[in-house]
Amino acid sequence: MPDRTAWLTDEIEALRSQGLYNTIRHIEGPQGPWLVADGRRVLNFCSNNYLGLANHPALVAAARAAVEAFGVGPGAVRTIAGTTTLHDELEARLARFKGVPAAISLQSGFAANLGTIGALVGENDAVVSDELNHASIVDGVRLTRAARSIYRHADPADLDRAVTEARAAGARRVLVITDGVFSMDGDVAPLDAIAAVAERHKALVMVDDAHGEGVLGRGGRGIVDHFGLHGRVDVEVGTLSKAFGVMGGYVAGSAVLVEWLRQRARPFLFSSALTAADVAACLAAVDLLEASTELVERLWANARRFKEMMAGAGFDLGASTTPITPVMLGEASLAQQFSRRLFDEEAVFAQAIGFPTVPRGRARIRVMVSASHSGDDLERGAAAFARVGHALGVL
Repeated sequence: MPDRTAWLTDEIEALRSQGLYNTIRHIEGPQGPWLVADGRRVLNFCSNNYLGLANHPALVAAARAAVEAFGVGPGAVRTIAGTTTLHDELEARLARFKGVPAAISLQSGFAANLGTIGALVGENDAVVSDELNHASIVDGVRLTRAARSIYRHADPADLDRAVTEARAAGARRVLVITDGVFSMDGDVAPLDAIAAVAERHKALVMVDDAHGEGVLGRGGRGIVDHFGLHGRVDVEVGTLSKAFGVMGGYVAGSAVLVEWLRQRARPFLFSSALTAADVAACLAAVDLLEASTELVERLWANARRFKEMMAGAGFDLGASTTPITPVMLGEASLAQQFSRRLFDEEAVFAQAIGFPTVPRGRARIRVMVSASHSGDDLERGAAAFARVGHALGVL
């Protein structure tokens, strides 16, 4: 019998030869500043666990209690029998935290973007998207029948051009979409200028705040709070799997927006609900963020210290203005070699990132510092990077 997937072997070998093959490490035990990967205890510079909440005792206790009260699986989609009182409570708390009338929770930030874009635009509409937006936005736009155009990264003038052209082409509605914090480069969208352009053209504004949630704004309330744009951004998408330390996504905005998404967001309608354990742990994370800004402040202090050491050693850290620290290396093969030596020789877990996640020739190692890293952790990690950098001729 012929193997109709044999061509995939050649494709995989091509990835290996180009330095684009992803080596997947296997984690044993909880997330933290140190973890066990492939049987080794290593310094963890990979996780999106910004505030160190993924194994926080309060979140673990909340999840356990929810399993006892509600069981393990949701058993249904939200519109049939999958909406619990925990879901209602989480959505009310998220809305309060974000300072908006309403919020809706979904299975992931990816699902939130897919469901929202498809529910807001269609044939006769247009989407205008930043060229470096996350893959979930790219895929969400591709799934609509709307016209689409790309504007130069974080460039309000080019955004104005693109929206002007969409209006001139007769678009019924125009949806402007941007990441809040760009996950690969660590820079922040000029959301104030983006909102001003959208207002001039009567366009909707949607921001994916996955890497701004728990990081930017008062006590981690996100990019809209950071810029003081309450009431001027129509759609805020967030994730609960990064700074919140759990799993899930949500959309925050007006009451009518959330009601419409309950009726038309396809992941909400056609995929089982977020588990009770996840929802309860997210509620515990909101409790912690509302109670204190200490973790957010510690995250930023750690990020500043680590960047100072890395820049002092001579590394190119790109355009980052957030705790995301891209160590720019250029070629994917070099980035992969650098990552392997960090892991094998220095017990530092920091993965290489190359095409298609970032453009060709822009490969890097993305370091994710957290509030849970100690000063010694940061110094040890920076020293390890410097040793490997010298050994490979990067420095």
